[in-house]
Amino acid sequence: MIKSKVIHPELLFHLARCGHKAQVLIADSNYSFVTNSGPNANIVYLNFQPGMISGTDILNGIKETINVESATMMQHPADFDNTILSEYQSILPAETPFEFLEREDFYSAVKSDKTLLVIASGEQRRFANILLTVGAVF
Repeated sequence: MIKSKVIHPELLFHLARCGHKAQVLIADSNYSFVTNSGPNANIVYLNFQPGMISGTDILNGIKETINVESATMMQHPADFDNTILSEYQSILPAETPFEFLEREDFYSAVKSDKTLLVIASGEQRRFANILLTVGAVF
């Protein structure tokens, strides 16, 4: 019996395949999972219904399973109150670098060969997509 917080078999399988520098996207419910994924990406659907399962719930489980070297998010408009950003930052270690990319640059980063996993969430907040770079285990 697995003692990890993450017990979803398919998700564990794909996380185990992610080595250092691989990328994992936690995608909000507005994200185009299929057309905005890379050629090596496997999609795991955890979007049971709107609002379930949230991006923060997924990140909480993921951070217990892999080391996160860095995080990248899509740049949100200056007048947009991106509440999930501070939640993501509070979940990850304080020293985790966060980068912000313009929309098309973010999509290009997700479509790279390095993205091995896209997790479809039920997160309904806008600009909630977070691209994680897997860190090494020391």
